Amino acid sequence: MSQEQTPLWTSNFVLISLVNFQLVLVFYLLVIVIVGYSVAELGATTAQAGLISGLFIVGTLFGRIIIGKLLNRLGLKTTLLVGLTGFLLFSGLYLLPTSLELLLGIRLMHGFMMGVASTVLGTVIAQTIPATRRGEGIGYFSMSSTLGTAIGPFMGIWLMSHFNYQVIFIFTSIVALSCLICSLFIQPPRLKTSTPSSSSAPQTTSKLAQYIEPNALPIAVIVLLVATCYSGILSFIHFYAQDINLVEASSFFFLMYAFAILLSRPFTGPLMDRKGENIIIYPAIVIMALGIFLLSQAQNSVMLLTSAALLGFGFGNIQSVCQTIAVKSTTLHRMGLATSTFFIALDAGLGFGPYFLGLLLDQVGYRQLYLFSALLTLSCLVWYYLLHGRKAGKVQPSH
Repeated sequence: MSQEQTPLWTSNFVLISLVNFQLVLVFYLLVIVIVGYSVAELGATTAQAGLISGLFIVGTLFGRIIIGKLLNRLGLKTTLLVGLTGFLLFSGLYLLPTSLELLLGIRLMHGFMMGVASTVLGTVIAQTIPATRRGEGIGYFSMSSTLGTAIGPFMGIWLMSHFNYQVIFIFTSIVALSCLICSLFIQPPRLKTSTPSSSSAPQTTSKLAQYIEPNALPIAVIVLLVATCYSGILSFIHFYAQDINLVEASSFFFLMYAFAILLSRPFTGPLMDRKGENIIIYPAIVIMALGIFLLSQAQNSVMLLTSAALLGFGFGNIQSVCQTIAVKSTTLHRMGLATSTFFIALDAGLGFGPYFLGLLLDQVGYRQLYLFSALLTLSCLVWYYLLHGRKAGKVQPSH
C-alpha cells in the first residue's frame, strides 16, 4: 500500500491520541493547581510556585533527552509502559503529606516519566503518518494535546472551586491509571534503525546528535521563544484574573483557546501540506502577539476571551506547524530524535519560563509582563525568517 493510501485514523492513531490527551490533561491541570497548592498549603512565594510548576516540565525535558538516545535500544512498547507506570506512581505521591523540597522532587520525577512516555507516542505517530499527509496527520494528532491544554486548566480551576486538593490528586491518579490501561492495546511499529554505513552516519557522529536532531534545532529556537511567552499565561492567568476581577470568565479562557484551534486545525494542516509552512507561521506569530497584547489590556470578559481565541489561532497553530517542520527536517529513522528535539524546546520554554517570569513579576505587574511577552512574540517574525522561513521551500518531506 502506498503512503498516500495509508489510512490516518487507525486504532493505533486513536489510542495514542487518547493517551496523549490524558497525559496533557493531567499536566495542564496540575500546572494550574500546583501553583495555588504551593502558595496556599506550603507557603511558597510566587517565584517558588512558578519553579515548582515548571519543574515538571524540566523533568519532562530530561526524560526526552535521555530516552531520545535509548529508544532504539529499549523498544517502543517497553519504554511506553515503563514511562506510564512511573507516571501513575508519581501521580499518587501528591496524596502524601509533603514539603516544598519533597514536592520539587515529585514534580521533577513526574515530569521525567511524562517525557519518556510522550516521546514514544510522538515517535510512533511520526513513523505511521504518510509523508505526504504529515502536516494534516500531526495537526490532527496535536488536537489531542490541544484538548488537554484546554480541558486541563478548565478542570483545574473548576475543581479548586469545588473540592479540596486531595480530591484533585485522586482524580489525576485515576486519569494516569487510564493512560496505562489504554497503552496496553497500542501496537507500535518496529523502529527502523540505521547502520554505521548508512548515508546518515556523518550526522550521528557528534555527541550532540546522539541526544537531539541538529536539523531540528533552528525551528526549536522559535518553539522555545513562543513557549516561554505562553508559559506566563499558563501559570499566572488565574492570579491575573483575580487581579482584574475576571475570575469567572477566566475559567473559560482555555476552552475558548481550544475552540479556536479546533476551528482552524482542519484547514491549517492541509494548507501547510499544499502551500508550505510560511503561509501559516507568519500570520500565526502576529495573531499570537495580538492575543497577548489584548490580554495585557483586558478590562472585561469579552476582551479576555477574545485574547484566548487569538492565542488559539496563534500559538496553537505555531505548535503543530513547528512540530511538522521538525519531523520533516530529518530522515525516517531519526524522527524520534526530531520529535524529542521539538518537545525539548517546548518543555524548556514552558518549564523555565514561569520561574523567570515569576522573578520579573516581582518588579512589574501582570499587564507589563504580558506586554513584554507580546513584544517578544512579535520578534519571532525576524527569528523565524532568519532561522527557517527564508529557506522553507527547499526543505522536502522525508520518506
